[in-house]
Amino acid sequence: MSNKGDYLKRLRRLEGQARGIQGMVTEDKYCIDILTQISAMTSALQSVALGLLDDHLNHCVLEAASAGGPEADRKIQEASQAIARLVRS
Repeated sequence: MSNKGDYLKRLRRLEGQARGIQGMVTEDKYCIDILTQISAMTSALQSVALGLLDDHLNHCVLEAASAGGPEADRKIQEASQAIARLVRS
């Protein structure tokens, strides 16, 4: 993972955002405002996921593909499954 520090910073920000949303619910804030924050959080989490996927493809999968063999097949299958999960979410 080449951007570990960046990912951790983003995830900490998301953690704060989740706590903020919990506070909004506790304080009975306007539902649309809460949904807006959830949408922003979802987009930010997807951004982290895409970054991790990109790192994985450019490092793990690329190295395995260069080496060839069953490990390459496994890494490509693994990446395909991860992409499918992201598309479904």
